[in-house]
Amino acid sequence: MQRTEISEFGEFGLINHLTKNRKKHNKSTLKGVGDDAAVIDYGPDKKTLVTTDLLLEGIHFDLTYTPLKHLGYKAAVVNFSDIYAMNATPRQLTVSLGISKRFCVEDLEEFYAGLYLACDTYGVDLIGGDTSASVTGLTISITCLGEADEENIIFRQGAKPTDLICITGDLGAAYMGLQLLEREKAVFAGEQEKDFTPAFESREYILERQLKPEARKDIIEALHKANIKPTSMMDVSDGLSSELIHISKQSKVGVRIYEERLPIDYQTASMAEEFNMNVATVALNGGEDYELVFTVPLGLLDKIKEIDGVRIIGHITEEALGCCLVTRDGSEIMLQAQGWNAFKEEK
Repeated sequence: MQRTEISEFGEFGLINHLTKNRKKHNKSTLKGVGDDAAVIDYGPDKKTLVTTDLLLEGIHFDLTYTPLKHLGYKAAVVNFSDIYAMNATPRQLTVSLGISKRFCVEDLEEFYAGLYLACDTYGVDLIGGDTSASVTGLTISITCLGEADEENIIFRQGAKPTDLICITGDLGAAYMGLQLLEREKAVFAGEQEKDFTPAFESREYILERQLKPEARKDIIEALHKANIKPTSMMDVSDGLSSELIHISKQSKVGVRIYEERLPIDYQTASMAEEFNMNVATVALNGGEDYELVFTVPLGLLDKIKEIDGVRIIGHITEEALGCCLVTRDGSEIMLQAQGWNAFKEEK
């Protein structure tokens, strides 16, 4: 494969090379890449939403098993998910990279191909960013801007007692995909033969959930079509338990969810069994599912049941009752935020 050194382009030449000939998806993008700042016009009735993520090689991703195109796609989509979780629409994206000498222009073209695929899939414009040299591998900083009418924005603090707790899709698949990738990486490291083949057969779903997640634009559109506005909502990035505790604290309510109602895919359950893990714990604390957890008034039960891909897993209670999982045998276990913690000390 051809290898072009980044030094041949220089900083601004590289940005121009990676972003040239891009078409805009949104009229609100007045000026994108190529000036000191992007210019966006949402009009007098729109509110702007902003979210940002910092991804570090060796902390948030491992290039041993993560293709750069998949990394670009995922880096964009996880930011789109944050905007959808506010009941808003992502419109623009900025991308900044810290790049070590290990990477060449073709590597970055692969990364940007993933970014562009995500932007084209979700109708988002890449409008700018920055690049810098790095001595610690690859660093990615992404900021996403979205828009919404003020009355449609959903926060975490609106849940009320008797509200239904709903979840989209299924849980734990991304985490089990990560465990599988890490296991095969360890096996590969100990192999002497060069023709090592990882044991990925019949595990495609959990691998895709880890390497190429999707934001639930479809659910937001379905809720709008059904004229349903959740009372609170988050995306599940750090684990369901963690997100429900956030909603509980900010809404000043309690939570009851039921183990038997947790949506878990067959591959996730099978992989958890292979790793001797409790599948409910995986579903509650795995993280990186990027599903939506939201609450709606009890009176909307029939309308929610009509939306494909949404499952009711519990209800909101009074704050004094706390946040609990009701097990299959009727026991109550307090939920704990055991998902991803960037600053947790290693033991």
